[in-house]
Amino acid sequence: MHFSAQDMEEILREQIEKIVKLSDEEFRFTLSHFTTKTLKKHQYLVQAGEPAPNDHFVVKGLLKSSYLDELGKTHILQFAMEDWWISDPQAYHNKLNATLNIDCLEDTQVYLISIDNREKLCAELQKMEYFFMKKTTAGYIALQKRILSLMSQRAEERFTQFVQLYPTLLQRVPKALIASYLGISRETLSRMPVV
Repeated sequence: MHFSAQDMEEILREQIEKIVKLSDEEFRFTLSHFTTKTLKKHQYLVQAGEPAPNDHFVVKGLLKSSYLDELGKTHILQFAMEDWWISDPQAYHNKLNATLNIDCLEDTQVYLISIDNREKLCAELQKMEYFFMKKTTAGYIALQKRILSLMSQRAEERFTQFVQLYPTLLQRVPKALIASYLGISRETLSRMPVV
């Protein structure tokens, strides 16, 4: 089931209004800076080596961002489900080609905003500049927590934290991908309680 344009608009407005309140006119102006995209399961939203000019707000579906190293091993950086944002930040902010792949684990609907449109929007509407600053800061904090977890916690602790933070992902993400995200083997994950 896909959301209608009106449903998608309501979801985006709810996301923004968790941080800033917009008048109808301000929301219409904000919305004019976004486009929408619908993707099928297994489709790429971003591919390494190609331009990645957009940040993406997930209205429906589930995506993962990953990095393929020189040895052919895939490292999962992030999952993104409904109400989350996902991009290749380095490519997006610096207008470079992507180093990450972002692909759909489920059929997906997203809003896209280019860096140019985001900068125009923020220059015109200070509320949205504040919104994006808060979202970016939250992303940096989550990334720091993730890096510290990978560096300092045992596999069981990382798994417990994952379950507490993202309980619904256990049912939606294949176990092999969860293991990769946690930096552990599939065998180690299968010995964890709950799995």
